[in-house]
Amino acid sequence: MCIKIGGWVRAEYAYGANGNFAWGWANGNFNNRTTNNSEWRARGYITADAREQTEYGTVRGYLAVGLSTNNVGFDGAANTFSANRAFIQWAGFTFGLAQSFFDFYSSPATSYWGSFPASDTGDGGWMVGGYTAQFGNGLSATIAAEMRRTTQIVQEVPGAAQGTLTPGAFGGPGAGAYGGFQAPDIVGNLRVDQAWGSAQIMGALHQVNGTYYSGTGTTPASQGSGHPDDKWGFAIGAGIKLNAPMIGQGDFLQVQVNYTEGALRYIFQTPNTNWGKMDGANAGWGVVSDAVYGGSLTGVGVFAASNIALTTAWNVNAAYEHFWNSRWRTSLYGGYAAVSYDGLGSTELCGFGPTPITNGCDMNWQTWWLGSRTQWNVSKDFYMGVDVLYSKLQTANINTVPSPSAISPSGFSVPAQDVDNWQFRFRVHRDFYP
Repeated sequence: MCIKIGGWVRAEYAYGANGNFAWGWANGNFNNRTTNNSEWRARGYITADAREQTEYGTVRGYLAVGLSTNNVGFDGAANTFSANRAFIQWAGFTFGLAQSFFDFYSSPATSYWGSFPASDTGDGGWMVGGYTAQFGNGLSATIAAEMRRTTQIVQEVPGAAQGTLTPGAFGGPGAGAYGGFQAPDIVGNLRVDQAWGSAQIMGALHQVNGTYYSGTGTTPASQGSGHPDDKWGFAIGAGIKLNAPMIGQGDFLQVQVNYTEGALRYIFQTPNTNWGKMDGANAGWGVVSDAVYGGSLTGVGVFAASNIALTTAWNVNAAYEHFWNSRWRTSLYGGYAAVSYDGLGSTELCGFGPTPITNGCDMNWQTWWLGSRTQWNVSKDFYMGVDVLYSKLQTANINTVPSPSAISPSGFSVPAQDVDNWQFRFRVHRDFYP
């Protein structure tokens, strides 16, 4: 058996990221004296790669464990340990914590930020079990069962306080009104890797299973209330990477486009919370959900219930990396994402609370971003760099931002308005090997 021990260590500082490198500037950002504009981060991993030959080919075991902090002055032990790889590969199979086979566009390849919409699971890893067939000449195909990617299912609870979507529609990451984990996502891709670059088409099927209908805003859901039928959401994507040595040695362009109905985490891997930022007396916001449904008691033992309405979204990521020389490189990257709700979804979201909104309600929202990173490779294993990112949120609109919510304190509502954000990040990174 051959064993290779390696690893890396990094230190970072950021301003304007709302206190979290991954969850982003529009994650319940009150934009006041409670907001963490500055933050530190230190990360370091030890990797172990063990391989040996069998009669069916090489068997490989890989592990990466270490330290990952996100410190705004209140760090603790729970915010330190991290493990983002633990998998076995053999005879074309991959099992364990690796990376989703849906992925193509690599956010870290051209940016230090992970806080804009993309499908990339490379940093945190993802649970997979898949088989990859190699056809020669760089052509391959993969079929896999993967951990389901969920954002939330929003269930309307009529009779609740204005803005109370259950559970936690304006809260942090979580399953929302999802039922238990019943079926993995089914993911497949067709990929080619050659001297000119790479290309891939991919797809995923995702089970959208809600819990039970609720009685009122104060009565919890019960089995006797029934439940909406399950639906299968899907995501499709296509990506291309083109090498451009004629412009600069090492230059490349990467692009990926995704479309989904009912599986929004294939676009919003991080952040996968609702979006919201205060801007003076106004706020911009948007609901991230895989689906919406409603159910309520209209009389004794009488239910008015809706089916699940799948949410639609699409996005594009694009980036170009230019090498000025062997030590200096600059990237330009950006993208766009749009979330839309159909008639049923909009009706449910616009109709929550004791007073349904009938005029001026538009639950659709969009975001776009543009950034640039410049990096100095002091040596082949040591670099320093700066990344600046501008982002814009084109808000959903129900006349006022609902209250209570993660972007509006209880009992306080504000007009909806588009918001934007600038953020800055400095990184020092060192790789080390045996």
